[in-house]
Amino acid sequence: MKHRDWIITLGVVISIAAATEGPGLRFQRAIIEQVRAYEANGGSWPQLADACVVCHGRNGDSMNQQYADLAAQPAAYIADQLHAFAEGRRLSPFMVPLALSLTDAEIELLSEYFARQVVSNNVYQADALLRSRGEPLSESCIACHGSRFMGDKMNPRLAGQGYDYLLVQLDAYAANTRTDATGAMNALAAALSEDDRRAVSAYLASYPVTTRNVFDEQ
Repeated sequence: MKHRDWIITLGVVISIAAATEGPGLRFQRAIIEQVRAYEANGGSWPQLADACVVCHGRNGDSMNQQYADLAAQPAAYIADQLHAFAEGRRLSPFMVPLALSLTDAEIELLSEYFARQVVSNNVYQADALLRSRGEPLSESCIACHGSRFMGDKMNPRLAGQGYDYLLVQLDAYAANTRTDATGAMNALAAALSEDDRRAVSAYLASYPVTTRNVFDEQ
């Protein structure tokens, strides 16, 4: 009787092992493929961009409207902003020490990494009336940021950027707590009322992101 029980138990164990072997192997393969994709995208672990995940999201694709979307931003713009933080031209209690810790080579590496990442579309759902008000007001952004607000070279992508982040930056430009070397952003933001700045932010945050830079493409 005991012998038969042992055989039955062994049979159950073998059956369980056989049943779980397939998923286990698939899981292992999935992990290996994920690691390979991770290293192909940004190099061996740990990657510099890993330090940015908490605020800016995986691959710079922020899911939080308060933090800047880094994915698909022009590399030259990202590099300039990191240098601005390091040199005190732009202030942030988090970004300044981080930028100061980076070498020029690391800044270039990070900038190129984020520039080639894919960004999510239409994360922010704007109030229809607010978005409608922001559309004509946003036409003044086209000259520098492109007809589809994807940016170019030293001008950032505004399409699909976080609403809260955009509003904070426009308010900062209007108050001159953030400055633009050309003075254009300060003048434009100052000419907008608080409600106008909210409307522009809503329109741009909800503007669909294209898959490539189409600056001034007709």
